[in-house]
Amino acid sequence: MGSSISTAKMRSVSWNALEKVEPFTEAVKRQLEILKSTQRTKVFPRAALSDDQLDKVILCIWCLCYSGMPWRTVGLLSGVPFETVYSCFSRWERLGLWTNLLIDLFRRWRTACGDHPEPSVVIMDSRSCRSSPTCGKRGIDGGKKVKGIKMNIIVDKHGFPLSIVIATANTHDTTGILPGLKAISARGFRGKALGDLSYRGGTLQAQGLDLGITIETKAGGAKGTFVPTGLRWVVERSFAWLSRYRRLNTIFERTDTSLIAFVRIAFISILACRLHRLQTAENHA
Repeated sequence: MGSSISTAKMRSVSWNALEKVEPFTEAVKRQLEILKSTQRTKVFPRAALSDDQLDKVILCIWCLCYSGMPWRTVGLLSGVPFETVYSCFSRWERLGLWTNLLIDLFRRWRTACGDHPEPSVVIMDSRSCRSSPTCGKRGIDGGKKVKGIKMNIIVDKHGFPLSIVIATANTHDTTGILPGLKAISARGFRGKALGDLSYRGGTLQAQGLDLGITIETKAGGAKGTFVPTGLRWVVERSFAWLSRYRRLNTIFERTDTSLIAFVRIAFISILACRLHRLQTAENHA
């Protein structure tokens, strides 16, 4: 498979966050129906929600991620008790809804772009984020002068994640990315992993080869200036997408699972909107 990125099969539109709400809601409701048919445990914490309440709960979760609103505030504004919103969010995370939905949308987008559902080349990078004192883990990134956490992601050539790993900000990239490489290797990935010079080193190279992954590193900039090289730039764009979701700029989550869930929700929101645009364009063609 070539390394060039397919031309987007959609018309150019102005950026509008609210257009993501309806596709996100429909995607989550569709995945909930799948969960109901496959899980023995209840999908909802207590009694099943009405359609109107379910729409509000899903909208609240999206607003939490995009607007960075506190749990109690979003519950007050929506009229749904925040305990209900949080219970649904955490239960759906435990049942794998966010994970499975992101994988499904990821594969559908790659197929729509004419690619194989599973990539042969991935790109890895990290981003240090400030965190609040109540965050579950904190460290100091001396190079970037950031006290908080480090988000390590591995994406395909379109910029959508295969793996997300959270570590303290003082964790070296070669250490922080290793759990992600193990995760994608367990899913069957064999191929190249591209990264910047922070992933140099014989130890990571050897660990990658043991997993069936060849690690290639190239300089991502010069004298503090970012220089796009090959496919390396797409992971920087992925972090730029995440920066639009305010909850992912300053981290307040007390557990890694909650933070990873919100990262997945952000990418689900983007992918669901893109696929909705494609379907709308095909219907109008």
